[in-house]
Amino acid sequence: MSTTSGVGGTSSILEQYQFGEDREVKGNDLGKNEFLELLVAQMNNQNPLEPQENGEFIGQLAQFSTVEGVEKLNSSMETILSGYQSSQALQASSLVGRKVIVPADKAVVDTSETFKASLVLPTSSSNVFVNVYDSTGASVGRVNMGAQEAGNISFMWDGKDSSGKVLPPGTYRFEAQATYQGETKGLYTLLPANVDSVTLGQNGGELMLNLAGVGSIGLSQVQVIGQ
Repeated sequence: MSTTSGVGGTSSILEQYQFGEDREVKGNDLGKNEFLELLVAQMNNQNPLEPQENGEFIGQLAQFSTVEGVEKLNSSMETILSGYQSSQALQASSLVGRKVIVPADKAVVDTSETFKASLVLPTSSSNVFVNVYDSTGASVGRVNMGAQEAGNISFMWDGKDSSGKVLPPGTYRFEAQATYQGETKGLYTLLPANVDSVTLGQNGGELMLNLAGVGSIGLSQVQVIGQ
C-alpha cells in the first residue's frame, strides 16, 4: 500500500525543506503557513499501522505556535522601528536652523555681539581662564575669570583682542584652563553652535547633527537646545 498520497501543494514544500541535524532552507525561511502545510502533509501521509502519538502532535503544534509568535514579534518590531524613524525625521526637521549647546572647543562667532558659553570645573580653583585662538591658531584674546567654585561656569567674550580691537567674525577655538591641585589643567567647554543639517540614523541609529564650525555630533551629546 502506498503511504505517500499527495495533498495539493504539499509535495513541493516537502521537497524544499529537510529536517535533521543539517537542516537546509531553500529560498525563504520556514514560516507559519509552510509549517502548517508540512504538519497537514505529515498527518495525511503517516503510516496507518503506526499513527503519530498525541505527544508528538502536541509538540509540533507548540512549534507552530512558536513560529507564529516569532513572526508577530518581527512584525511588531518593524512597526516600532518605522515609528521611531518617523519620530527622528520630525525631530530632525525641527532642529535645523536652531542653536544647541554641545561639548566642543570651536565655535562660529559673530564678534559684533558678546559670545556666551560655559566650562566645566571639576573642583574649586583660584585661577580660571579661557584662551581664544583664531582659525590660524594664533592667540587673539583671553578671558580671566579668577577664583571659581566647582560646577558649570559661564563665561563671555566680547570679540576683541588684547588691544581692544574688534576681530572679524569667524571660527574661533576656546581653551579653558584652571589651576588646582598644584597644576594648571585643561577643562571641557560647552559652546553654542548652529544646526546646519541633520543625518538620520540608519536602522534605528542615533540622529547626527551637522553643526557649523564643529562638524557632526550625536544628538545624545547635546546639552541644551536653544531657539
